[in-house]
Amino acid sequence: MDWEAFFTVHKDLPREGPGSPDDVAWALDLAALPEGAVICDAGAGAGGDVAALARAGRVLAVDQQDGFVAQMQARFADLPQVTVRKEDMGRIAEFPEAPFDMIWCAGALYFLGLKPGLEVMRGALKPGGVLAFSEPCYFTETPKEKARAFWEDYPTRDRAGIAAAVAAAGFEILGTRDVSEAGWEAYYQPMEARIAELRPEADAKLTGMLDLCAQEARDWRAVREDTGYHLVVARRLS
Repeated sequence: MDWEAFFTVHKDLPREGPGSPDDVAWALDLAALPEGAVICDAGAGAGGDVAALARAGRVLAVDQQDGFVAQMQARFADLPQVTVRKEDMGRIAEFPEAPFDMIWCAGALYFLGLKPGLEVMRGALKPGGVLAFSEPCYFTETPKEKARAFWEDYPTRDRAGIAAAVAAAGFEILGTRDVSEAGWEAYYQPMEARIAELRPEADAKLTGMLDLCAQEARDWRAVREDTGYHLVVARRLS
C-alpha cells in the first residue's frame, strides 16, 4: 500500500467505511448502556461514528494509522468526552480504560479475523458489556464470483454463519441488520468527489491510487445485491 497516495485521496473524508449515524443510534438503543458508559471505537479510521457514540458516554477512539489519528484529534478537539489515541486494537484488553461497557468496531474486526476478533473483544468488555461490529457477509447462498472476489481471500460468511460464530464466542445477539446502500454511498460518494478533484493534476503514482479507489466503488455497486456488511449487536455473557 502506498500510504502517501492513499492519504492524499482519503484526507479529511467524513468516513473511512460504510455506515451512518442511524446505525450507531440503532446499536446504542439495543445496548441500553448505563449512565457514564465508557465506549471504545476500535479501528475508528477518520472517526465517522465518534460523534454519534459520544452522545452515549465517554469515547476512546483508536486507530493504528498516524494520518487518521491526527485527523480525529483535530476533528474532536472540542469534545471533552472523546479521547483519541494511536493504538493496536488487537491489544484492546490492555488499554487502561478497559474493560469497556461497549466496543464499536465498524468494518474493522475482519483485520483480526472474525473468531479471533470476537475473542479479543470479549476479553476487553465488562460482563454484560456490548460489542457492535460490521462484518463482510454474503446475502445469498450462491454469491457471484465477483462478490467473492470483492473480499479477496477473506473467509466471508453468510448471516447464519456470522451468528453462529458470535454465539460460539460467548455472546448473546441483541439485534442484527445489514448496512444499507445509503451507508455505503456515504463512504463512496465523498471519495469519488475527491478523486474527481485530484485527478486533473495527479502524477502517475497518485493516478494509480485514484484508479484503485474508483474501481472499488464500481466493484461494490456491481455486487451489492450479493454481499455487503452485516451489523451485529451482541452482549457478552458472564
